[in-house]
Amino acid sequence: MTTKPLIDQLCRQLGKNNVLWLPEDLLVLGYDSTPGLHATPDVVVYPTDSEQVKAVVKIACDHNIPITPRGSGTGLSGGSIPINGGIVICTNKMNKILEIDEENLTATCQAGVVTLDLFNAVAEKGLFYPPDPGSQKISTLAGNVMEDAGGLRGLKYGVTRDYVMALKCVLPDGSLLATGGKSVKDVAGYAFKDLLIGSEGTLGIITEITVKLIPPPQDKRTFLAYFDDIRSAGKAVSQIIAAKIIPSTMEIMDKATINCVEDYVKIGLPRQMAALLLIEVDGHPAVVAEEAEGVERILMQVGAADVLMAKNPEHAAELTAARRTALSALARVSPTTLLEDATVPRSMLADTFALIELLTEKYQLKVGTFGHAGDGNLHPTVLCDERDEDEMQRAHAFYDELYEQVLAWGGTVSGEHGIGIAKKDYLARQIGPAGVAVMKRIKQAFDPAGLLNPGKIFADGQE
Repeated sequence: MTTKPLIDQLCRQLGKNNVLWLPEDLLVLGYDSTPGLHATPDVVVYPTDSEQVKAVVKIACDHNIPITPRGSGTGLSGGSIPINGGIVICTNKMNKILEIDEENLTATCQAGVVTLDLFNAVAEKGLFYPPDPGSQKISTLAGNVMEDAGGLRGLKYGVTRDYVMALKCVLPDGSLLATGGKSVKDVAGYAFKDLLIGSEGTLGIITEITVKLIPPPQDKRTFLAYFDDIRSAGKAVSQIIAAKIIPSTMEIMDKATINCVEDYVKIGLPRQMAALLLIEVDGHPAVVAEEAEGVERILMQVGAADVLMAKNPEHAAELTAARRTALSALARVSPTTLLEDATVPRSMLADTFALIELLTEKYQLKVGTFGHAGDGNLHPTVLCDERDEDEMQRAHAFYDELYEQVLAWGGTVSGEHGIGIAKKDYLARQIGPAGVAVMKRIKQAFDPAGLLNPGKIFADGQE
């Protein structure tokens, strides 16, 4: 597919240093963070602006070559894996923060700006960008937009979608679409911006993003609550929300995860506990004091074994950082880490934990569960070895049965990781034939040739 004339054409448009085509350079760019999935691209390009993205897409259209957009490759559903080969457009070199507009409370960035870099840049100006996915130290804004990434602060502050005000993207025919703006209200025409968010690179390639900023909270308090059984932790989450207290963060870890994290960071987490909740309330000091009192009271009422408050901001940051290491800590235990993204109504959290315990025993697996308890978004993680066929069959049966019940409870197969390759069959179960048909018509309208990120979202035979 990658003939010398094609390579020469790409090099003329982007410069030789921004085009990779040798096999040894391409291998690593066929992975993301999803275990067991890999496909080698034919060529990888690193554009530095929207015009270069347009040029590459037009070349791909002229040669009928598939295109796969890619950021830092932290995705967990296979969305950036080039399963049909072709051209990977990696936006990591499009990494400029173009503007921080303090008058309109917005920031405009290129696609490849790292999430934490934006957070730090606006914080220096006394502003706050809340979305904070677990991979924030390396994930890029366009990747966050394409997956509608969440994070630890999602309970109170929402997810990436809630902060995107404008997008520029290159459509599959090489044209540039600008949608949205700095106006707080805008209902002119179809909401293309909202359609593109969460579209997993199947409708367009994001090149610039304008996000909303807000003032930072004036005060916050951070708790750790330990429980002798994980269902009580689930009940605590439901009762805190029912009391109309909305913490900025309410994260959970089960015993297996607690022990893996303690092995990794060694901050004194009690290994004997069945679960912990990391809870943070923030806002005006008077409100924080009232909500902190309410949280502590509920935790004791539901039977928390112990409730601790962070001693100072540094201690609070240490506890939050420990939660962010959960996946890395679990990944050290076994050769393969299968991480899922089940999300249920918060009232069903305790039942979901009970089901995970039941299925773990039924399928004889090692499972660590953590996640955004306040959102009902859990990450049951099977620690396994993909070389063991029997164990992998049991792992997939575990998830199959789990998702069947999650959907019966009115939950969803993805709260923040997207569909990609890994969850195509699950999505079809959730939205049904009519939902799939509508999505296919949208895809066809944007990408009639089917060149942009093919093989994603739709199950085999549905594209």
